[in-house]
Amino acid sequence: MSSNIGRVYFSLSGYHFNPTDLSNFLGLEPTSVNAAGMHGRIDKPTISSWEISSEKVTGTIDFYELMRNITKELEPAKDKILTAIKNYNLSPRVTIELTLSVDKDEESPEVGFGARTTKLMAELGAFMNVDYKLTQRI
Repeated sequence: MSSNIGRVYFSLSGYHFNPTDLSNFLGLEPTSVNAAGMHGRIDKPTISSWEISSEKVTGTIDFYELMRNITKELEPAKDKILTAIKNYNLSPRVTIELTLSVDKDEESPEVGFGARTTKLMAELGAFMNVDYKLTQRI
């Protein structure tokens, strides 16, 4: 049977912004970007995104630790992130992404957000999301 798989990420998304410019402004290196919105038209807007993510982890997953690491990376840039959100009209989001094993012998990980992460995300006005699925239908 398969193991639990998970990762956490923080993203900024919006229309008509250049993720490279955002990276330069924030002084942070994203894990991934999507620059589709740079080329979107006013009558047919497309979303760009900028993301900092943990690695995908399998087996025993400590989501609190993964999220703590992302939070530590973002905290020094909080004021710049707030400025970017306002200037580019961005939507901030933090997500726990989890694929749960249906193996009865596999432990289910604790899923949640610690106080430090919750405080930072509240200050940023970020959505907090848990996205989960099962490894197979039962």
